[in-house]
Amino acid sequence: MPVVHPSSRPELTSHVRVTFDRVREQHLLLAPEAVSVLNPTGAAILELCDGQRSVAEIVQALRGRYEHVAPGDVAQFLTRLIGKRYLEVRDA
Repeated sequence: MPVVHPSSRPELTSHVRVTFDRVREQHLLLAPEAVSVLNPTGAAILELCDGQRSVAEIVQALRGRYEHVAPGDVAQFLTRLIGKRYLEVRDA
């Protein structure tokens, strides 16, 4: 399993995108031959994965939006998506 560090800078791979389905009012993660429904928190995390922000900066930004943000939960979410090759990470 890949390891996500606070200094890691995640971004979506070139073949993956996040979109909002207005009909179903759901955020979707679209990849070749796969569609995943995102909850609002997952969509917020991925919105911040631009390759510029570190995981620590993403957690800090989320704390401005939500009351309870556990860095371990964010890292676990990102790790799962890296494992599926939906995200790539640069380490600073």
